Amino acid sequence: MGTSEPGHVRRNLALVVTASALVAGALVAPAQATDPIKPVRFLRLAPEPRAGVQAIDVPLRSEFRPGAGGRYRTPRMGASAFSMVGFTWPSGDARLRVRVRTDGRWGTWQTAEPLADLPDSSSGERAGGRTGTELAWVGGSDGVQVESEAAPVRDLEMTLIEPGGEPRPTTRPAASRPRPARAPWPAGLRSREDWGADERLRDGRPGYNRTIQQVHVHHTVSSNRYTRAQVPGMIRGIYRYHTQSLGWSDIAYNFLVDRFGRSWVGRAGGPGKPVRGAHTLGFNTTSTGIAVIGNYETAHPSNKVITAIVQIAAWKLDKYGRNPEGTAKVYSHGSDRFPAGRRVRLPVIDGHRDTNDTACPGGRLYAKLPNIRRRTAQRISYYN
Repeated sequence: MGTSEPGHVRRNLALVVTASALVAGALVAPAQATDPIKPVRFLRLAPEPRAGVQAIDVPLRSEFRPGAGGRYRTPRMGASAFSMVGFTWPSGDARLRVRVRTDGRWGTWQTAEPLADLPDSSSGERAGGRTGTELAWVGGSDGVQVESEAAPVRDLEMTLIEPGGEPRPTTRPAASRPRPARAPWPAGLRSREDWGADERLRDGRPGYNRTIQQVHVHHTVSSNRYTRAQVPGMIRGIYRYHTQSLGWSDIAYNFLVDRFGRSWVGRAGGPGKPVRGAHTLGFNTTSTGIAVIGNYETAHPSNKVITAIVQIAAWKLDKYGRNPEGTAKVYSHGSDRFPAGRRVRLPVIDGHRDTNDTACPGGRLYAKLPNIRRRTAQRISYYN
Protein backbone atom coordinates (compact mmCIF):
# COMPACT_ATOMS: atom_id res chain seq x y z
CA MET A 1 0.00 0.00 0.00
CA GLY A 2 -9.34 2.53 -1.60
CA THR A 3 -12.95 3.33 -1.02
CA SER A 4 -14.56 3.91 -4.39
CA GLU A 5 -14.95 2.25 -7.72
CA PRO A 6 -11.55 1.44 -9.31
CA GLY A 7 -11.91 4.22 -11.87
CA HIS A 8 -11.97 6.75 -9.04
CA VAL A 9 -8.99 5.43 -7.12
CA ARG A 10 -6.49 7.90 -8.50
CA ARG A 11 -8.71 10.90 -7.75
CA ASN A 12 -9.55 9.71 -4.28
CA LEU A 13 -6.03 8.73 -3.31
CA ALA A 14 -4.12 11.85 -4.23
CA LEU A 15 -2.14 11.91 -1.01
CA VAL A 16 0.95 9.93 -0.12
CA VAL A 17 3.96 11.26 1.66
CA THR A 18 7.00 10.62 -0.52
CA ALA A 19 9.26 9.38 2.21
CA SER A 20 12.52 9.56 0.36
CA ALA A 21 11.74 13.14 -0.53
CA LEU A 22 10.89 13.76 3.09
CA VAL A 23 14.25 12.39 4.15
CA ALA A 24 16.11 14.30 1.47
CA GLY A 25 14.16 17.49 2.16
CA ALA A 26 12.90 17.33 5.68
CA LEU A 27 15.91 15.80 7.31
CA VAL A 28 18.76 17.05 5.16
CA ALA A 29 17.69 20.39 3.69
CA PRO A 30 15.92 22.24 6.54
CA ALA A 31 13.94 25.33 5.69
CA GLN A 32 15.20 27.14 8.76
CA ALA A 33 17.44 26.60 11.75
CA THR A 34 15.79 26.15 15.13
CA ASP A 35 12.05 26.27 15.67
CA PRO A 36 11.14 29.84 16.73
CA ILE A 37 7.48 29.00 17.40
CA LYS A 38 6.39 26.81 20.28
CA PRO A 39 4.08 24.08 18.94
CA VAL A 40 0.48 24.72 20.01
CA ARG A 41 -0.28 21.04 20.48
CA PHE A 42 1.76 18.11 21.68
CA LEU A 43 1.08 14.60 20.41
CA ARG A 44 2.20 11.79 22.69
CA LEU A 45 2.52 8.37 21.11
CA ALA A 46 1.37 5.45 23.27
CA PRO A 47 2.76 1.91 23.38
CA GLU A 48 0.73 -0.68 21.48
CA PRO A 49 2.03 -4.02 22.79
CA ARG A 50 0.21 -6.11 20.20
CA ALA A 51 1.59 -4.09 17.31
CA GLY A 52 5.04 -3.85 18.86
CA VAL A 53 5.13 -0.10 18.18
CA GLN A 54 4.24 3.25 19.72
CA ALA A 55 1.55 5.11 17.78
CA ILE A 56 -1.14 7.76 17.78
CA ASP A 57 -4.08 8.42 15.44
CA VAL A 58 -4.91 12.14 15.31
CA PRO A 59 -8.17 13.58 13.87
CA LEU A 60 -7.03 16.55 11.79
CA ARG A 61 -9.91 18.33 10.12
CA SER A 62 -10.62 20.73 12.99
CA GLU A 63 -6.94 21.62 13.15
CA PHE A 64 -6.84 23.31 9.72
CA ARG A 65 -7.12 27.08 9.27
CA PRO A 66 -7.61 28.86 5.92
CA GLY A 67 -4.60 30.61 4.45
CA ALA A 68 -3.33 32.22 1.28
CA GLY A 69 -4.19 30.80 -2.13
CA GLY A 70 -7.14 28.77 -0.90
CA ARG A 71 -4.88 26.48 1.11
CA TYR A 72 -5.50 25.24 4.63
CA ARG A 73 -2.77 24.57 7.13
CA THR A 74 -2.53 23.05 10.59
CA PRO A 75 -0.42 24.68 13.27
CA ARG A 76 2.95 23.17 14.02
CA MET A 77 2.45 20.21 16.33
CA GLY A 78 5.11 18.83 18.61
CA ALA A 79 5.26 15.11 19.28
CA SER A 80 7.12 12.43 21.13
CA ALA A 81 9.57 10.66 18.85
CA PHE A 82 8.14 9.15 15.65
CA SER A 83 9.66 7.79 12.45
CA MET A 84 6.63 7.01 10.24
CA VAL A 85 3.65 9.11 9.16
CA GLY A 86 0.54 8.35 7.13
CA PHE A 87 -2.97 9.68 6.57
CA THR A 88 -6.39 8.06 6.17
CA TRP A 89 -9.93 9.25 5.44
CA PRO A 90 -13.25 7.62 4.43
CA SER A 91 -13.71 8.98 0.90
CA GLY A 92 -13.32 12.04 -1.30
CA ASP A 93 -10.40 13.91 -2.76
CA ALA A 94 -7.43 14.99 -0.65
CA ARG A 95 -4.31 16.83 -1.75
CA LEU A 96 -1.96 17.42 1.13
CA ARG A 97 1.61 18.33 1.85
CA VAL A 98 3.52 17.57 5.01
CA ARG A 99 6.75 18.53 6.72
CA VAL A 100 8.44 17.22 9.84
CA ARG A 101 10.85 18.57 12.44
CA THR A 102 14.12 16.89 13.36
CA ASP A 103 16.72 18.20 15.79
CA GLY A 104 14.81 21.48 16.10
CA ARG A 105 14.73 22.05 12.32
CA TRP A 106 11.68 22.04 10.09
CA GLY A 107 12.03 20.47 6.67
CA THR A 108 10.62 21.58 3.34
CA TRP A 109 7.03 20.86 2.32
CA GLN A 110 6.59 17.68 0.32
CA THR A 111 3.74 16.78 -2.03
CA ALA A 112 2.09 13.37 -1.92
CA GLU A 113 1.65 10.54 -4.47
CA PRO A 114 -1.37 8.25 -4.96
CA LEU A 115 -1.63 5.03 -3.00
CA ALA A 116 -2.12 2.12 -5.39
CA ASP A 117 -1.35 -0.91 -3.20
CA LEU A 118 -4.91 -2.04 -2.55
CA PRO A 119 -7.12 -5.07 -2.03
CA ASP A 120 -9.46 -5.90 -4.90
CA SER A 121 -12.90 -4.30 -4.68
CA SER A 122 -14.52 -7.74 -4.85
CA SER A 123 -12.43 -9.24 -2.04
CA GLY A 124 -14.48 -7.87 0.84
CA GLU A 125 -11.26 -6.75 2.48
CA ARG A 126 -11.99 -3.10 1.79
CA ALA A 127 -15.51 -3.22 3.23
CA GLY A 128 -15.75 -0.62 5.94
CA GLY A 129 -12.09 0.33 5.52
CA ARG A 130 -10.58 3.71 4.81
CA THR A 131 -8.54 5.07 1.99
CA GLY A 132 -5.22 6.70 2.66
CA THR A 133 -1.56 7.03 1.91
CA GLU A 134 1.58 5.03 1.93
CA LEU A 135 3.19 5.00 5.35
CA ALA A 136 6.24 7.21 4.97
CA TRP A 137 9.51 6.62 6.81
CA VAL A 138 10.80 10.04 7.94
CA GLY A 139 13.40 9.01 10.50
CA GLY A 140 13.56 10.32 14.06
CA SER A 141 11.23 13.35 14.15
CA ASP A 142 9.45 15.27 16.90
CA GLY A 143 7.16 17.69 15.07
CA VAL A 144 4.74 17.70 12.16
CA GLN A 145 2.66 20.15 10.13
CA VAL A 146 0.16 19.43 7.36
CA GLU A 147 -1.18 21.56 4.50
CA SER A 148 -4.25 20.93 2.32
CA GLU A 149 -4.70 22.44 -1.14
CA ALA A 150 -8.44 22.81 -0.46
CA ALA A 151 -10.89 22.38 2.39
CA PRO A 152 -9.82 19.14 4.08
CA VAL A 153 -11.85 15.99 3.57
CA ARG A 154 -14.19 14.64 6.21
CA ASP A 155 -12.66 12.56 9.03
CA LEU A 156 -9.08 13.09 7.91
CA GLU A 157 -6.76 11.33 10.34
CA MET A 158 -2.99 11.35 10.72
CA THR A 159 -1.10 8.34 12.05
CA LEU A 160 2.32 8.70 13.66
CA ILE A 161 4.31 5.57 14.46
CA GLU A 162 7.58 4.88 16.22
CA PRO A 163 8.28 1.24 15.40
CA GLY A 164 11.46 0.62 17.36
CA GLY A 165 14.09 -1.84 16.14
CA GLU A 166 14.57 -5.59 16.42
CA PRO A 167 11.73 -7.63 17.97
CA ARG A 168 12.30 -9.41 21.25
CA PRO A 169 14.16 -12.72 20.79
CA THR A 170 11.99 -15.82 20.63
CA THR A 171 12.66 -19.41 21.56
CA ARG A 172 10.88 -20.83 18.52
CA PRO A 173 12.53 -23.63 16.56
CA ALA A 174 14.05 -22.86 13.19
CA ALA A 175 11.43 -22.58 10.44
CA SER A 176 11.00 -25.81 8.54
CA ARG A 177 11.59 -25.69 4.82
CA PRO A 178 9.63 -28.06 2.60
CA ARG A 179 11.85 -30.02 0.28
CA PRO A 180 11.45 -28.32 -3.12
CA ALA A 181 10.65 -30.32 -6.20
CA ARG A 182 11.97 -27.53 -8.39
CA ALA A 183 13.45 -24.09 -7.70
CA PRO A 184 14.28 -24.01 -3.97
CA TRP A 185 13.08 -21.98 -1.03
CA PRO A 186 14.79 -18.55 -1.12
CA ALA A 187 17.99 -18.40 0.87
CA GLY A 188 17.61 -16.79 4.30
CA LEU A 189 13.88 -16.08 4.00
CA ARG A 190 12.83 -14.51 7.30
CA SER A 191 9.51 -15.32 8.94
CA ARG A 192 6.77 -13.12 10.38
CA GLU A 193 8.12 -13.94 13.83
CA ASP A 194 11.49 -12.58 12.74
CA TRP A 195 10.01 -9.11 12.25
CA GLY A 196 7.75 -9.36 15.30
CA ALA A 197 4.24 -9.85 13.89
CA ASP A 198 1.56 -10.26 16.54
CA GLU A 199 -1.01 -12.48 14.87
CA ARG A 200 -3.82 -10.97 16.97
CA LEU A 201 -3.75 -7.88 14.74
CA ARG A 202 -4.89 -9.92 11.75
CA ASP A 203 -8.60 -10.01 10.94
CA GLY A 204 -9.85 -13.42 9.87
CA ARG A 205 -8.21 -16.32 8.10
CA PRO A 206 -5.89 -15.91 5.10
CA GLY A 207 -7.39 -16.25 1.63
CA TYR A 208 -5.80 -18.40 -1.07
CA ASN A 209 -5.62 -18.25 -4.84
CA ARG A 210 -6.21 -21.26 -7.05
CA THR A 211 -2.98 -20.60 -8.95
CA ILE A 212 -0.14 -18.13 -9.41
CA GLN A 213 0.19 -16.61 -12.87
CA GLN A 214 2.24 -13.53 -12.06
CA VAL A 215 4.74 -11.89 -9.72
CA HIS A 216 4.09 -8.16 -9.21
CA VAL A 217 7.12 -6.09 -8.17
CA HIS A 218 6.58 -3.04 -5.93
CA HIS A 219 8.48 -0.53 -3.87
CA THR A 220 7.19 0.95 -0.62
CA VAL A 221 7.96 4.58 -1.60
CA SER A 222 9.81 5.01 1.68
CA SER A 223 13.25 6.17 2.66
CA ASN A 224 16.39 4.47 1.39
CA ARG A 225 18.23 5.60 4.51
CA TYR A 226 17.55 2.93 7.06
CA THR A 227 19.74 0.48 8.94
CA ARG A 228 19.55 -3.29 9.13
CA ALA A 229 18.28 -3.09 12.70
CA GLN A 230 15.43 -0.74 11.71
CA VAL A 231 13.90 -3.08 9.13
CA PRO A 232 11.81 -5.28 11.49
CA GLY A 233 10.31 -2.16 13.04
CA MET A 234 9.54 -0.67 9.63
CA ILE A 235 7.64 -3.83 8.67
CA ARG A 236 5.77 -3.80 11.98
CA GLY A 237 4.82 -0.19 11.29
CA ILE A 238 3.45 -1.08 7.86
CA TYR A 239 1.57 -4.02 9.40
CA ARG A 240 0.01 -1.82 12.07
CA TYR A 241 -0.93 0.85 9.51
CA HIS A 242 -2.46 -1.60 7.02
CA THR A 243 -4.52 -3.43 9.66
CA GLN A 244 -5.40 -0.75 12.22
CA SER A 245 -5.46 2.49 10.19
CA LEU A 246 -6.62 1.27 6.78
CA GLY A 247 -8.69 -1.62 8.13
CA TRP A 248 -7.21 -4.36 5.93
CA SER A 249 -7.03 -7.96 7.11
CA ASP A 250 -3.21 -8.14 7.12
CA ILE A 251 -0.10 -6.53 5.68
CA ALA A 252 -0.66 -6.11 1.94
CA TYR A 253 2.49 -7.71 0.53
CA ASN A 254 3.27 -11.42 0.32
CA PHE A 255 7.00 -10.74 0.60
CA LEU A 256 9.28 -7.80 1.33
CA VAL A 257 12.93 -7.28 0.41
CA ASP A 258 15.10 -4.73 2.20
CA ARG A 259 17.89 -2.70 0.62
CA PHE A 260 20.46 -5.14 2.02
CA GLY A 261 18.98 -8.00 -0.03
CA ARG A 262 17.26 -9.78 2.86
CA SER A 263 13.83 -11.28 2.14
CA TRP A 264 10.92 -11.33 4.61
CA VAL A 265 7.56 -13.09 4.70
CA GLY A 266 4.75 -10.53 4.63
CA ARG A 267 1.15 -11.73 4.63
CA ALA A 268 0.28 -14.74 6.78
CA GLY A 269 -0.96 -18.07 5.49
CA GLY A 270 2.23 -19.92 4.63
CA PRO A 271 4.91 -18.56 2.29
CA GLY A 272 4.86 -21.74 0.20
CA LYS A 273 1.12 -21.42 -0.44
CA PRO A 274 -0.70 -19.18 -2.98
CA VAL A 275 -1.76 -16.62 -0.36
CA ARG A 276 -3.94 -13.82 -1.71
CA GLY A 277 -2.40 -10.44 -1.01
CA ALA A 278 -3.73 -6.88 -1.18
CA HIS A 279 -0.91 -5.28 -3.18
CA THR A 280 -2.16 -4.88 -6.78
CA LEU A 281 -5.69 -3.54 -7.20
CA GLY A 282 -7.58 -5.74 -9.64
CA PHE A 283 -4.92 -8.46 -9.95
CA ASN A 284 -4.46 -10.04 -6.53
CA THR A 285 -6.34 -13.28 -7.24
CA THR A 286 -3.71 -14.90 -9.50
CA SER A 287 -0.46 -13.37 -8.26
CA THR A 288 2.07 -12.88 -5.51
CA GLY A 289 3.49 -9.47 -4.57
CA ILE A 290 7.08 -8.56 -3.68
CA ALA A 291 7.72 -5.09 -2.23
CA VAL A 292 11.23 -3.67 -2.00
CA ILE A 293 11.53 -1.35 1.01
CA GLY A 294 12.68 2.00 -0.35
CA ASN A 295 12.11 4.51 -3.14
CA TYR A 296 13.46 3.29 -6.46
CA GLU A 297 12.64 6.42 -8.35
CA THR A 298 15.69 7.87 -6.61
CA ALA A 299 17.85 4.86 -5.69
CA HIS A 300 19.40 2.09 -7.78
CA PRO A 301 18.58 -1.43 -6.54
CA SER A 302 21.68 -3.39 -5.60
CA ASN A 303 22.54 -6.76 -7.06
CA LYS A 304 21.62 -8.29 -3.69
CA VAL A 305 18.12 -6.83 -3.98
CA ILE A 306 17.76 -8.20 -7.52
CA THR A 307 18.99 -11.63 -6.38
CA ALA A 308 16.41 -11.74 -3.58
CA ILE A 309 13.60 -10.91 -6.02
CA VAL A 310 14.85 -13.57 -8.45
CA GLN A 311 14.94 -16.25 -5.76
CA ILE A 312 11.37 -15.55 -4.62
CA ALA A 313 10.04 -15.27 -8.17
CA ALA A 314 11.68 -18.50 -9.33
CA TRP A 315 10.40 -20.39 -6.30
CA LYS A 316 6.80 -19.21 -6.74
CA LEU A 317 6.58 -19.43 -10.54
CA ASP A 318 8.33 -22.76 -11.03
CA LYS A 319 5.79 -24.48 -8.80
CA TYR A 320 3.04 -23.51 -11.26
CA GLY A 321 5.02 -24.03 -14.45
CA ARG A 322 5.15 -20.37 -15.45
CA ASN A 323 7.68 -18.90 -17.88
CA PRO A 324 9.27 -15.83 -16.23
CA GLU A 325 10.11 -14.35 -19.65
CA GLY A 326 6.63 -14.94 -21.02
CA THR A 327 3.22 -13.33 -20.66
CA ALA A 328 -0.03 -14.40 -19.02
CA LYS A 329 -3.63 -13.65 -19.89
CA VAL A 330 -5.13 -12.55 -16.58
CA TYR A 331 -8.59 -11.46 -15.43
CA SER A 332 -9.00 -7.95 -14.03
CA HIS A 333 -11.22 -7.47 -11.01
CA GLY A 334 -11.12 -3.74 -11.69
CA SER A 335 -8.23 -1.31 -11.52
CA ASP A 336 -7.70 2.30 -12.56
CA ARG A 337 -6.22 1.00 -15.84
CA PHE A 338 -8.29 -2.07 -16.65
CA PRO A 339 -12.05 -2.34 -15.94
CA ALA A 340 -13.50 -5.31 -14.12
CA GLY A 341 -14.13 -8.31 -16.36
CA ARG A 342 -11.46 -7.50 -18.91
CA ARG A 343 -8.81 -10.10 -19.72
CA VAL A 344 -5.39 -8.54 -20.07
CA ARG A 345 -2.13 -9.97 -21.40
CA LEU A 346 0.71 -8.92 -19.10
CA PRO A 347 4.29 -10.04 -18.38
CA VAL A 348 4.53 -12.94 -15.96
CA ILE A 349 6.92 -10.76 -13.92
CA ASP A 350 5.71 -7.19 -14.12
CA GLY A 351 5.93 -3.89 -12.30
CA HIS A 352 3.00 -2.42 -10.46
CA ARG A 353 2.74 0.34 -13.08
CA ASP A 354 1.76 -2.32 -15.66
CA THR A 355 -1.56 -2.89 -13.88
CA ASN A 356 -2.30 0.43 -12.18
CA ASP A 357 -1.82 4.15 -12.72
CA THR A 358 1.25 4.49 -10.51
CA ALA A 359 5.00 5.04 -10.77
CA CYS A 360 5.61 1.94 -8.63
CA PRO A 361 8.06 0.16 -8.44
CA GLY A 362 10.09 3.24 -9.37
CA GLY A 363 11.82 3.81 -12.69
CA ARG A 364 15.19 2.43 -11.62
CA LEU A 365 13.76 -0.84 -10.32
CA TYR A 366 11.35 -1.12 -13.25
CA ALA A 367 14.31 -0.86 -15.64
CA LYS A 368 15.77 -3.98 -13.98
CA LEU A 369 12.75 -6.17 -14.78
CA PRO A 370 14.19 -7.60 -18.04
CA ASN A 371 17.27 -8.68 -16.08
CA ILE A 372 15.07 -10.10 -13.30
CA ARG A 373 13.03 -12.10 -15.83
CA ARG A 374 16.15 -13.47 -17.49
CA ARG A 375 17.84 -14.44 -14.23
CA THR A 376 14.65 -16.03 -12.91
CA ALA A 377 14.37 -18.16 -16.04
CA GLN A 378 18.01 -19.21 -15.67
CA ARG A 379 17.46 -20.20 -12.05
CA ILE A 380 14.41 -22.29 -12.92
CA SER A 381 16.30 -23.96 -15.77
CA TYR A 382 19.19 -24.81 -13.44
CA TYR A 383 16.93 -26.69 -11.01
CA ASN A 384 14.92 -28.57 -13.65
